[in-house]
Amino acid sequence: MADRKSNKIGISGKSNELITDFDPPKPPKRNKYALACGMLASMTSILLGYDCGVMSGAQKYIQKDLDCNDTQIEILVGIINLYSLVGAAVAGRTSDWIGRRYTIVLAGAIFFIGAILMGFATNYAFLMVGRFVAGIGVGYALMIAPVYTTEVSPASARGFLTSFPEVFINAGVMLGYVSNYAFSKLPTNLGWRFMLGIGAIPSVVLAVGVLAMPESPRWLVMQGRLGDAKIVLDKTSDSLEESKLRLADIKEAAGIPEDCNDDIVQVPKGSHGEGVWKELLIHPTLAVRHILLCALGVHFFQQASGIDTVVLYSPRIFEKAGIVNDTPQLLATIAVGFVKTVFVLVATFLLDRIGRRTLLLSSVTGMIVSLMTLSIALTIVNHSDHKVPWAIALSIVTILSFVGCFSMGLGPIPWVYSSEIFPLRLRAQGCSMGVAVNRVVSGVIGMTFISLYNAISIAGAFFLFAGIAMVACLFFYTLYPETQGRNLEEIEELFGTFFWWRSRQAELDKKKEAKMMANKAQD
Repeated sequence: MADRKSNKIGISGKSNELITDFDPPKPPKRNKYALACGMLASMTSILLGYDCGVMSGAQKYIQKDLDCNDTQIEILVGIINLYSLVGAAVAGRTSDWIGRRYTIVLAGAIFFIGAILMGFATNYAFLMVGRFVAGIGVGYALMIAPVYTTEVSPASARGFLTSFPEVFINAGVMLGYVSNYAFSKLPTNLGWRFMLGIGAIPSVVLAVGVLAMPESPRWLVMQGRLGDAKIVLDKTSDSLEESKLRLADIKEAAGIPEDCNDDIVQVPKGSHGEGVWKELLIHPTLAVRHILLCALGVHFFQQASGIDTVVLYSPRIFEKAGIVNDTPQLLATIAVGFVKTVFVLVATFLLDRIGRRTLLLSSVTGMIVSLMTLSIALTIVNHSDHKVPWAIALSIVTILSFVGCFSMGLGPIPWVYSSEIFPLRLRAQGCSMGVAVNRVVSGVIGMTFISLYNAISIAGAFFLFAGIAMVACLFFYTLYPETQGRNLEEIEELFGTFFWWRSRQAELDKKKEAKMMANKAQD
């Protein structure tokens, strides 16, 4: 046994005690303070999740009560995503102006007003006004939550913590589905108003809770408040050495001299956001262009693959799959929310272990298989003169597998990836562009799905989404480098050239380093 162990490390004649020199270091324990900050910030994403979930069931009662046609319902359901563009567009600049923390509070306050307006809506036009106000709050929340969480997270847990927005989106969806079921027995004119209006409650709780959080250390440095930034970094880092390294990296990115140790300094012009749009869109470097393509691409394919059709129209899809009664439809919809929530929780623990790239490609592959199988099952159900129980069961199973695969990778990774790959000076505005793309595509899908399946059938719609997912898989495989475990200020170096060359070079460097360690141990 001793010889077998010696051969494993490639050193003959050495004591087995040397084996301990090659044991990988144990990962540090989760930083509880950073964990609490990330959770509080990410809980703002409940607002979007709740709205999406509750509208899937409320739309049927709204249509009956306000006598709306299918086109009006499509617009009502999907328009909040386009309205959220207003919030996302100004959230980047707002967060640079008043700080990440107060921007989160502002998001909760705006959504609160929108939820109240929707709950008291007396007609379709009034309801659309409420959707507009709530949409602005959603845009703020979607942009700022991952940015703040990324900036307070240590590198060892950044994937875990920045996946929380997607976790809470799913939790919000689940709450929305439960709200549908809970209020479905009320009179039609009251049920949907309670479903929408009760969304004001979590927004108040979140806005108050966020005030207990510290400000982002990177924003503090951008304001020249180095002393305050150091205090936050000491609390949110895994060690004091990491805190010093993070502070040095942020100071370098902000253009502050490394030897400057004053608590308050004058930050060089250009660190407050001036010229950011020019650097992003007009004169980007090769690395920034690559980063922008990856950030916008991952948000585009997250929504273009059709996930919001299931979230927003689950009862209609289950009806097409052969479940005709309201109560079974709502219960099946709750199952969708449960699966989404469970699988995204699993993803949070895998992001920092197996990496973003592997998880993303595995997720999209599973989605492709699920969508193709779902399309076949729906084709059989819709072209049969009698009920086909196995096809109905297969439809339900593949809907659940589709949302499960999505939540394992393509659900959380866009928020993690886009919030960590932008350089500090471009992060807020770059992330707001990603959110804008995300919401536009989601809005288009949400506002056209009923028309789409009426035109090409429900099975044809999911065949189309399967084709888009195939393109997404090729796009991710070709362009996306792994960012796992790297400091935020190092990640920019991964971009600007073909990533597979860098991956090959990193592999060669790793082998070279291992060989040098073995030679050193032999000496």
